[in-house]
Amino acid sequence: MENIKIDHLDEQAMANAQLHLDQLTKPVGSLGKIEELAIQLAGVTRSAKPNLHKPAIIVFAVDHGITAEEISAFPQEVTIQMVVNMANGGAAINAFANNIGADFKVVDVGVNTDQPLDGAVDRKVMRGTKNYAKGNAMTLEEVEQALQVGYEETKMMIEAGADSICFGEVGIGNTTVSSTLFAAISNLPVTHITGYGTGISDEQLLHKIEVIENALQLHANEPLVGEPLLAHLGGLEIAAMAGGMIAAAQHHTPILLDGLISTVSACVAEQIVSGVKPYLFTTHKSVEPGHVYALNYLQLTPLIDLEFRLGEGTGAAVAYPLFSAACHMMNDMATFADAGVSGKS
Repeated sequence: MENIKIDHLDEQAMANAQLHLDQLTKPVGSLGKIEELAIQLAGVTRSAKPNLHKPAIIVFAVDHGITAEEISAFPQEVTIQMVVNMANGGAAINAFANNIGADFKVVDVGVNTDQPLDGAVDRKVMRGTKNYAKGNAMTLEEVEQALQVGYEETKMMIEAGADSICFGEVGIGNTTVSSTLFAAISNLPVTHITGYGTGISDEQLLHKIEVIENALQLHANEPLVGEPLLAHLGGLEIAAMAGGMIAAAQHHTPILLDGLISTVSACVAEQIVSGVKPYLFTTHKSVEPGHVYALNYLQLTPLIDLEFRLGEGTGAAVAYPLFSAACHMMNDMATFADAGVSGKS
């Protein structure tokens, strides 16, 4: 995957988009972040008038061996139950996908069960990662498999007509894994970036922080970057989302990030294949403290703050209408010349 090349954004399309924006019947810059969004979309899609009409949502489902350290408010079997709920259309992400007319699929990359999960795409690499508080979470071969799953499943959605991708995940223990990964990436104190996840108590939060700090100490002398980072610390969904983001960037498709976990995946994707970052769009700011730090690390600004902390891709799906609005602005608004309106004197 390291041999994949990502194109730069189309600077001419962005310049043409800016020129068109400045001719629309409004004061220059008066639509703020929606105008910035439109210009970046122009660069990603290679069109001065981007026109998104078929969003897709892909959720990667996994389990994590770190749950053996009792870092979650919920038992691991909840992952299976939530995947079944998603496959049956009953999760929050299903409701929000329906709201925006998005194609949707949930992919089992590593749920800890041998039983088939009806309605989920079976691309299982392993039955959950190993406990990285005791040793490596995965082998490099398993990391590469998970990256490839994400790449292939995302590419299939794009080839089926998707023109933007929202990335989500489900799996008990995933905020612990993503906080551990980002602590390794950023060298920030674990206390700064670790939150309450599924709703643990203050006492459990202290335990979660201690588990992460001890695990980082265990792996301190290892090469914690890119694929080796994932092999040491997990997780399968981080790898799958990173692979999916690489596929989307390679195919000039906007990447709609969700919360902490997908943003950490974006950090890893950029480490593995340079050039993914310009294709990233930050949809919202979650209440997980590490999310703000991860956004700052990538120098990204969220569009909205709805105090979400669910994951699944929900924040990205809820924010999608802003992307649609940016496209309608570019394609439907009249210019001063078209409308016969006098411009600024």
